[in-house]
Amino acid sequence: MVFSRAKSIDDIYDAVVDHDLVVVPDAPLASAINRRLDEPRLGAFAITPRRLAAGRREQAEDRLAFLEIIDRIDRAWSRVAYEVGNILQCWEHQADLEAIFEYDTYVSDATHEAVAAIDDLDTTSARLSEYSIDEELSVAVVGEPQLTPLERSILPAEYTSVSPFHSEAYDPTPFHVFDSKTDVVETVIDALSTETADDVAIVLDQASAYSSLIESGLESAGIPFYGGPGFIDNTDHRAYLSLLRVLNAGSDTRVREIRPLLTHLGEPPAPKHDDKRVSELNGGAISWVQDLRSTTDDHTFDDILAAFERRVGRSLDAFRTELQALGVAETTVTDTAVDQLAFYLQSYEVPVDRENTGVLLADATSAAYVGRPTVVHLGLDDGWTASPPNRPWVGREDQYTRNIDDFQLLLQSGRQQHYLVTDAEGGSPVTPALYFTELLESSFERFTDVEHVRHTTPDWTDGNGFDRDPTVVDTDIESVETISQSSLATYVNSPRDYMFSRLLDSPDREYFMKGNLLHDFAEFCVAHPAFVDSDVVDDAVELILDATRPFRRRVDEPTRRTEYRVALETIHEYIAETDPVGDPALGTADRWGENTFATHYGRPIGDAPTEVWFEEQDLGMKGKIDLVASPTELVDHKSGTTAPTETEIVRKSAIEPPHDKPDFQALLYLSYWRTQRPNEDLEFTFFHPLATLDEAVAGEAALEATRTTVSAYPTSFPDHVRSEAVFAALRDDGAGDCQKTLGKTTYSEWAAVFERATPPTTSANDEMIDSAFGQTLIEHMRDTVGEYKYVTSGCEQALRELARIYGRNYFIEDMDAFTDFVADQLTELNEYRRGAARFPVEGRSGEPNARRLDHEDLLLEGSR
Repeated sequence: MVFSRAKSIDDIYDAVVDHDLVVVPDAPLASAINRRLDEPRLGAFAITPRRLAAGRREQAEDRLAFLEIIDRIDRAWSRVAYEVGNILQCWEHQADLEAIFEYDTYVSDATHEAVAAIDDLDTTSARLSEYSIDEELSVAVVGEPQLTPLERSILPAEYTSVSPFHSEAYDPTPFHVFDSKTDVVETVIDALSTETADDVAIVLDQASAYSSLIESGLESAGIPFYGGPGFIDNTDHRAYLSLLRVLNAGSDTRVREIRPLLTHLGEPPAPKHDDKRVSELNGGAISWVQDLRSTTDDHTFDDILAAFERRVGRSLDAFRTELQALGVAETTVTDTAVDQLAFYLQSYEVPVDRENTGVLLADATSAAYVGRPTVVHLGLDDGWTASPPNRPWVGREDQYTRNIDDFQLLLQSGRQQHYLVTDAEGGSPVTPALYFTELLESSFERFTDVEHVRHTTPDWTDGNGFDRDPTVVDTDIESVETISQSSLATYVNSPRDYMFSRLLDSPDREYFMKGNLLHDFAEFCVAHPAFVDSDVVDDAVELILDATRPFRRRVDEPTRRTEYRVALETIHEYIAETDPVGDPALGTADRWGENTFATHYGRPIGDAPTEVWFEEQDLGMKGKIDLVASPTELVDHKSGTTAPTETEIVRKSAIEPPHDKPDFQALLYLSYWRTQRPNEDLEFTFFHPLATLDEAVAGEAALEATRTTVSAYPTSFPDHVRSEAVFAALRDDGAGDCQKTLGKTTYSEWAAVFERATPPTTSANDEMIDSAFGQTLIEHMRDTVGEYKYVTSGCEQALRELARIYGRNYFIEDMDAFTDFVADQLTELNEYRRGAARFPVEGRSGEPNARRLDHEDLLLEGSR
């Protein structure tokens, strides 16, 4: 098969002008031929079979048939639509209404009911079945293979068949390849104007991103167009349908789910409320919706439409007409009724009254001819490939022939054709429409494999580019001097995600509020230990339940009540046991905001060693310490249900390379705290009051299981494990062979090993044992204790314990490296802020962890 050259309208007109009637497969083609007539004619000249038989403008027959029979058949609308679609399609391809009964798989009682109902209707298919062209007329048929069997059934015995193609091949103009869809659309918009709009058609896949991009681009440029957005694309129509769903939605509906509706109504709540239940909020558009919900039990679709019209200040007459056509205008609004309405609007294209002026937007899979002088084809990818109906009554070869002929004619519509495409999207090649391979008789996988013209965005980095007037003059970019552990973790995972976190508000979350309230209660316990008793705990549970109710389903309340009670009782027990003393060097804590329980009970927090803020510009670090248990122990309260191990805490604070889920809190706080307590062993404790929730319910909880503590030593790892304290701990508390081996030697012999070799900084057992230090220890102890098997085993046990010590604690080299790391990240961050480069998507470890992204929807795939 070759790409055949399409005949011009003039050529087709010359071939048919001497006939009485010209039958064509496409209405725009008929109009183009009729415009060539140079003398008046009585009756139709060029016309489509359906227009000829029905004597009226062609309409969507499946929708009209559906509207006519939904009241006659007591079936779900989806089933009626299924039967109507099958029957009309089979009729079209077999030229017989009852041909559907020959396909047993598709026949049911509903089919018989639908056929009987359709047989009573005045459809264009029925008129085609009954119509025949007068044999005395001289008839020409243009593109006969493009007619369906039902359309061909009206043809007389004799007629002239006119092919829309010449015998010679067509050599398409080169593809114009752009870097992105946005570049394609910008190029088209820049080339259009209000003066040229009526001469241009744009052909595209209406299901692709091109559709919305072109429509918004034309609107922004003030260029008229038609053939684009459909009935359901009207923002008022979509908002009304959304309102109907909200009115019957359950109490668990969240603000984020209906934010488009609330925005359309003009008074959306702040983004922080997105996770809250609509039923728990008031004010603005939400109050209006709530008032409507409270009286919606007996409201009809028309009642709600009238209320919506009053709210938005516009009439939706077209929607009211459609509700009346469906027979639901006076129907009470229910879930089932709304679902059926939504199904109808999604399944059928409701006609929209438009002024047929401006740029014509044509769908690539439904148009065969476009009657405009200039035609721009966008995309030309696999979305342009029409899928033959997967039904046994459709002749797949005949349908494919019709589709490929339509494709050839569409690409040659107009006097000028322009093919604008992209070669790749998101790093993957764009697949050209399937028809190209057959028509061009060559296989190619992407547009750049054949003749094309490349269009790229100019790169001005090597020159001065265009002269620009700065919008802001002499603006100083404020540097970020300090960073918190959470912001650092976000930045390390993805600098661009960090950037968006600084620009955008995030919604309140239940776990955030729960965490804040548990922190407040812990602080209140520290400040007023004698006041807090079981009655206060009971009261506090109810306070937290009330505060978190907007986020919670009613069915979850008993579970949450148990969870909060366990958390508060565990906090009370922990604070009582810890008996925090703080650090006299701290002075007064720098707090902000209110403590919920202090306000409720009228008891100020005072100078309790809680919520201690620090910000050290020399280190570039800042943070808030939940509790200073003692001058050498810091505590952070966590509301999660799983307590990490010491190893997990240390591993997640790694910097070379960073962990997949970085968490620098313990390391950052201890790195700061050592500047206040430079020569002391320090501890950081994560306290998880809900870590023993299951055990607490069973009455078996142990307070020790709620806390995990890591230590920071003011010495290096080699110096620490060389110490007599570590030797004594291994000798007295180590594994069996370790105790046995070290019990037969002295500390001086242990220290002697460190003179010969240095232990590696690793938490891997094998690396520690196989290192020069590990082999030196084994060799030295064999010489000292003797050539016994337990000596080798005991030394390996000691080496494993050294690896565990390194993997569970911080040492001076770790804190030094982390301090340098923070400084490097701040330097890099400030370079981005000054515009040296874009904030990249990829973080320090490469591709970001998607589970840790707060704004994944803003990080476009393949962007850098």
